[in-house]
Amino acid sequence: MNSHLQSGVIVIDKPANISSAKAVASVKRILRAEKAGHAGTLDPLATGVLICCLNSATKLAQFFLNGRKKYSAVLHLGVQTDTQDSSGTITDRCEYTALSEPMIRSAIKQFQGTIEQLPPVYSALKYNGVPLYRHARKGNPVQKPPRQVHISSINILKINLPMVTFEVLCSAGTYIRTLCSDIGKSLGCGGHLKELRRIESSEFTINEALTLVGLEKLAFRGNVSKRIISMVDALRGMTAVKVDDKLAQKIKYGNLIRKNDLNPVGIKGSEGFIKVIDSANQLIAVMRQIPTDDRLNYCCVFPN
Repeated sequence: MNSHLQSGVIVIDKPANISSAKAVASVKRILRAEKAGHAGTLDPLATGVLICCLNSATKLAQFFLNGRKKYSAVLHLGVQTDTQDSSGTITDRCEYTALSEPMIRSAIKQFQGTIEQLPPVYSALKYNGVPLYRHARKGNPVQKPPRQVHISSINILKINLPMVTFEVLCSAGTYIRTLCSDIGKSLGCGGHLKELRRIESSEFTINEALTLVGLEKLAFRGNVSKRIISMVDALRGMTAVKVDDKLAQKIKYGNLIRKNDLNPVGIKGSEGFIKVIDSANQLIAVMRQIPTDDRLNYCCVFPN
């Protein structure tokens, strides 16, 4: 354990063909962190932005899970697989050569906005406490009911049949392999996800990311701290309130805090999360305002 490693967030560019859990385990080993966790799973096939929370910052993962995601994806038309991506077994092949570029663009455009998706039977969602992919591998696939997701934008980058490369900005919980499968079905030829790269997640971008090899080199040189995003800075877009030492002490002990206690130091609005910062610019708590209550709810506290 590295007791001197600061708590914060580090953005990793996950390589292909390893699970998110294994990537985080590598981060934990390289940095000798006491605790490490990720905020938003990437399939083994996928690469790109993996938000890794270190030490006390593991409490912050909950605030990153529901943020928007941005992906670059390659759709392979004419071939369907049981997993909806290239890791699966081919279940059907269909001719695609009659497809024109306008037809493809029109079909893809229909998926922009709020849509319903059937979660894939090969996924980490659980049924009776067991991941769906385990049920499916045993020959007992479980289909979860459809759920709404939001596709903010889909931009086609390149069409080179049977491959279509596109960029998509979407809500958390969107399955890009299901999107690819559904686009293929709408075109009448089927399709699956060939490649996937997450380039943004909850406002963290690929430009901030380190490869595992790069992280190991930085750790060897003792320069990792420069790439760890502080807990205060990691909570991007969250209302910040700086408090004096007396109020900070009350918050660290979990005392009752009302909205009026923070009003003099800049609380705004009537609802939402607030990051509370002490005089040393350290995060000491995340609290939530409820419109119907003048008390602030504690989400997490960092007394040390």
